[in-house]
Amino acid sequence: MIALSLAEIAEVVGGQTHDIPDPSVQVTGPVVRDSREAGPGSLFVAFVGERVDGHDYAAAVVEAGAAAVLASRPVGVPAIVVEDVQAALGALARHVVGRLGATLVALTGSAGKTSTKDLIAQVLGSKAPTVFTPGSLNNEIGLPLTALTATEETKFLVLEMGARGIGHIRYLTGLTPPRVGLVLNVGSAHIGEFGGREQIAEAKGELVEALPPAEEGGTAILNADDPFVRAMASRTKAKVILFGESDEADVSAENVRLTDSGQPSFRLHTPSGASDVTMRLYGEHHVSNALAAAAVAHELGMSADEIARALSEAGSLSRWRMEVTERPDGVTVVNDAYNANPESMKAALRALAAMGKGRRTWAVLGKMAELGDEALAEHDAVGRLAVRLNVSKLVAVGGREAAWLQLGAYNEGSWGEESVHVSDAQAAVDLLRSELRPGDVVLVKASRSVGLESVAQALLETGAEGEVAAR
Repeated sequence: MIALSLAEIAEVVGGQTHDIPDPSVQVTGPVVRDSREAGPGSLFVAFVGERVDGHDYAAAVVEAGAAAVLASRPVGVPAIVVEDVQAALGALARHVVGRLGATLVALTGSAGKTSTKDLIAQVLGSKAPTVFTPGSLNNEIGLPLTALTATEETKFLVLEMGARGIGHIRYLTGLTPPRVGLVLNVGSAHIGEFGGREQIAEAKGELVEALPPAEEGGTAILNADDPFVRAMASRTKAKVILFGESDEADVSAENVRLTDSGQPSFRLHTPSGASDVTMRLYGEHHVSNALAAAAVAHELGMSADEIARALSEAGSLSRWRMEVTERPDGVTVVNDAYNANPESMKAALRALAAMGKGRRTWAVLGKMAELGDEALAEHDAVGRLAVRLNVSKLVAVGGREAAWLQLGAYNEGSWGEESVHVSDAQAAVDLLRSELRPGDVVLVKASRSVGLESVAQALLETGAEGEVAAR
């Protein structure tokens, strides 16, 4: 964070100083909510959770070197006391962002946000110092904490914005007003909470409504292939750049193909020229993510060659998102277990099919959460797609939703043995340990709450120990 005195911070957040001998002391370190991350010059934000009260760690963080605590009550050590800690954190982020000279890029969408954000960060980072959302910390706490890591040297600030209801993105853009706004898609993620795609589109479109007009540099980057997103052009006064396969797209790809290992290759077209890209990521769905990143980079002054070079060098920066690891015995484990929705699940299955040509493929899948009334149909459709893609075997893990996955595969299958339903992650591990053969490819994917990353981790540990069925 840019250096600010405790007195300045208190004024910005409307707080009262307590037990602070010298208000001119500066916060020169990070703003943190985890007491284990507190260090010299940091500011610790004391949130009260269901099981943990951050105020209980106030003395420990000051002993570790924190300059003060942002708290909702006096804590016996240097503190700035406010009525609402979350609101104060947001106000501090808004103040700091306003003082930076950085260009703020915000993105949202139902699927692919984190992967695209990672691509944008790497492409822009090849040009100038860039700060970006770690993982998917895209809510009202994670977003301001990310913004507060920016310094005077930061040229680009790339922020992922999530939403679970109308007004959420409007709130986030109020904390960190973007100049460039990207909307990837409107899909089924959280449809059970929103009520329908129209409501999701309403929420996601709050991003483009927050952009400054074109004459002030505002730019909306929209997916030309998604009608809900394309229609958002009417909701902004910013310049509009389209990406995708449509003839209307300003940024597009031609000659798209997958390498033998399942990595996309294509010729990138931008208004400033064309150049060839071969990505390190896996799956054709990353082409759309790459085009979105390219559109942002083009708007911010990068040439087609610069963009293509950076896209070709970019990797995955976030855990459990199409992490591909080959065991010593030749079994390939694809850990995509961080989260799942119908769109990302289908994309991962297609990537598995491409990667596994000529090999046995396994899809270890679990529940997709928050689909509401669409849950049965969407799980059934994913199960059917696994069979249509000739996935060798679907292992559906968990309760009711997993049973729907398996039933979809069973009903689509020609001989009934393309799928199996197991009760939990350990049962899946036991099955795979007994049946995997050298050369097999295994995809592991489900919503975060299912915790299927444990299956991928167990398989990699098994491979390291050399335990595999030799058939």
